[in-house]
Amino acid sequence: MALAFPVKHRNPELIVPAEPTPHEIKTLSDLDDQQSLRSHYPMIMFYETNPFVKEKDPVGIIRKAIAKTLVYYYPYAGRLVEGPNNNLVVDCTGEGVVCSLRPMPKSS
Repeated sequence: MALAFPVKHRNPELIVPAEPTPHEIKTLSDLDDQQSLRSHYPMIMFYETNPFVKEKDPVGIIRKAIAKTLVYYYPYAGRLVEGPNNNLVVDCTGEGVVCSLRPMPKSS
């Protein structure tokens, strides 16, 4: 039996670090810069409703948490670019990460 459910697509949004971050170039290790690892793996994560945050906005809480986390893990808010000798480097631009967060429908 196939599992079927409706999907509502939402435009992605950019979440930027909550504070200014350093602008620098970081090289990847030889292990991280393998040609075979240069691919994108999209993922979808689902979270159960927590009754303790019933009156709060869980999507807003997650957005703020990501923005605060990007201050400390600022290379994730940068962009991969090709450097010398075809090696990838992280340009720590502080541009942010793309997310598509949306609250789940209320269960009845």
